[in-house]
Amino acid sequence: MTRKYLKKAILTSQSGASDVHEIVKNILQEIEIGGDKKAAEYAAKFDKYRGPKLLSDDDIEIASQQIPEKVKEDIHFSYSNVKRFAEVQKATLGEIEVEIVPGMIAGQKTIPVESVGCYVPGGRYSHIASAIMTVTTAKVAGCKHIVACSPPRPQTGIPPGIIYAAHVCGADKILAMGGVQALATMTFGLFGLPKANMLVGPGNQFVAEAKRVLFGRVGIDMIAGPTDSLILADSSADALFVATDLVGQAEHGYNSPVWLVTDDKSLAEETLRLVPQLIQSLPTVNRDNASKAWRDYAEVILCENREEMVNVSDEYAPEHLTVLAQDLDWWLNRLSCYGSLFLGEETTVAFGDKASGTNHVLPTSGAATYTGGLSVHKYMKIVTWQRSTPTGTKRIAEATARISRLEGMEAHARTADVRLAKFFPDEEFDLRKKT
Repeated sequence: MTRKYLKKAILTSQSGASDVHEIVKNILQEIEIGGDKKAAEYAAKFDKYRGPKLLSDDDIEIASQQIPEKVKEDIHFSYSNVKRFAEVQKATLGEIEVEIVPGMIAGQKTIPVESVGCYVPGGRYSHIASAIMTVTTAKVAGCKHIVACSPPRPQTGIPPGIIYAAHVCGADKILAMGGVQALATMTFGLFGLPKANMLVGPGNQFVAEAKRVLFGRVGIDMIAGPTDSLILADSSADALFVATDLVGQAEHGYNSPVWLVTDDKSLAEETLRLVPQLIQSLPTVNRDNASKAWRDYAEVILCENREEMVNVSDEYAPEHLTVLAQDLDWWLNRLSCYGSLFLGEETTVAFGDKASGTNHVLPTSGAATYTGGLSVHKYMKIVTWQRSTPTGTKRIAEATARISRLEGMEAHARTADVRLAKFFPDEEFDLRKKT
């Protein structure tokens, strides 16, 4: 039996995507030339907000006073978990020193990126958790200057929850600006900000394209597309959990794919029955997003066994991967392509999205085949160094000279020659290339 689609996607996550490259490129060029004034013009046009671009301490305090104490406690709880996980991650990447050959010492250092710009989406939803995920990890990494930006609402500015979370997690400045103009502002160092060395965080297609265009002059975490989620479930799975988790991720947006892969037809059929009911029970805006995502992008795939389920999952390389099945260790050891893995019904993608500690900025559109998500490591430059004694230099210099001449790089070879001549003046070396 090969895989069977009980529900097949009508569209792909790239369907209907407009070519925004020229629009984004032109905006970036205009802002780079026009500076603060041009960035402010685009902010007024797209954000429809004319308030202060950089929040003052008083602005942050006013926003903080609007947050209920219980929600503040939740934000601190999430921040604490993300910070703790990031600190443990950082500890896995240490500095090393090794003697390669006698007398030649090589080493590794980790140096945090100096200045970071964190994009926090605020259009359809107020992504408080994105402020926690991006700012906290940058702070733990040791970045010296962190700017958090988020699209302001026309009359009220950035939602208070985002402001409070960004401040608590360590943002040095908070920029009330969204879209391409925000990324340009951070990259070019406008409004008195330092130029960003790196841009991180999720966003819409214009934000993603801006990161693509700017990559090279700044570092980026990844170019993210629509969020996607896959569930692997066997006969032991609770269909209500499966259906609820699918709907929970479908509400991200109209083009957010969700997939169920199972070897149990009864479970698949019950999930297909439950999902439309759960969608209809949502508030209007959530219902609209989830309904379109389920209709156009969702798939339900029936497989013969768990090996085939793994093959399908690794082929899709989902951003979020949930396993609702028996023998969780088997799945953990067997699966290899995902952004973040959620094992068992006691956890769910929303836990990772909001509060459990792992990061929710993850690879989409199959990028999990070659990269993981945002972590403290993304902000760390892994650099190398070496030092040597004359004895350690000898064999390496000989090899360098001969290899360089074989490549045709005579000037390279001579940098080795002069050292051999100085350190070993009484010796002769055969350093010419052999034809």
